[in-house]
Amino acid sequence: MSQETLWDRFLKPVFSTFLLNQEELKKTQAAIDWERDCQKLQDPAIKYPDYYTSKNFHGITGGYLNASAAVTYDPITQYVLPPNETWVRKALVDSIGGYPKKILDLGCGTGTTTLLLKKAFPNSQVMGIDLSPYMLAMAQYKAKKAGLVIDWRQGLAEKTTLAASSMDVVTISLLFHELPTNIAKLVLMEAYRLLVPGGQILILDGNQKTLHKSEWLNTIFEEPYIQEYAKGNLDAWLGLAKFEAVRTEDLWVIHQISQARKPLTVTEVLPNWAYGLT
Repeated sequence: MSQETLWDRFLKPVFSTFLLNQEELKKTQAAIDWERDCQKLQDPAIKYPDYYTSKNFHGITGGYLNASAAVTYDPITQYVLPPNETWVRKALVDSIGGYPKKILDLGCGTGTTTLLLKKAFPNSQVMGIDLSPYMLAMAQYKAKKAGLVIDWRQGLAEKTTLAASSMDVVTISLLFHELPTNIAKLVLMEAYRLLVPGGQILILDGNQKTLHKSEWLNTIFEEPYIQEYAKGNLDAWLGLAKFEAVRTEDLWVIHQISQARKPLTVTEVLPNWAYGLT
């Protein structure tokens, strides 16, 4: 195990040989002008943090900063979100209350949840932020195919350049198990800053209780921070970020959905200039 993960030794060959349609992957990769699209989506001011660039995710060498990661992410994810990826993601979308005007999907990846949000709330302004321009290029490609208008932006989930109190809903799907705990807490603080008073945050991720009891699951995929995530408590993290009405519900045993609201009366929010924003 010090040399290879279980993913490298067993699962990667199975996925590559039997579960992934290699011809379809090649067609998808060829359909996107990666250099052009990534250049348009990339923010030159962004500096990639060490926790992101120094690790492999999902057994992919180099993490998410390559076209291969973006093309293979969806085909692989459908097998690791049982019983059905759409059902799991839609459970988060269905938990949104009311009719939000502005929705932000933080750490949107290839935009699967983001697209579901736009379909569920066609009159809302929906934005997806991710650190990888390759994942955003894939998300943009999927949105165009679906005829959906979504604002895609490159950015750090823990430090966006968006104005305070500018979002009605913030969603975060399958991000926290890929973050160190200290960064995850910063992401929640940033979400709090971005939400309007009374705004809602919803988080879909692996079930922390299940993962904590099943340490062997954490070694299957190359997820450098998943054991740290499994030992944590999202409810407690949300409380530390000053959210209220915090609750987490199990979903199909191996997933969980956490949700909370920013208090209606907020006096401690700093003005935009305090964050270096205009």
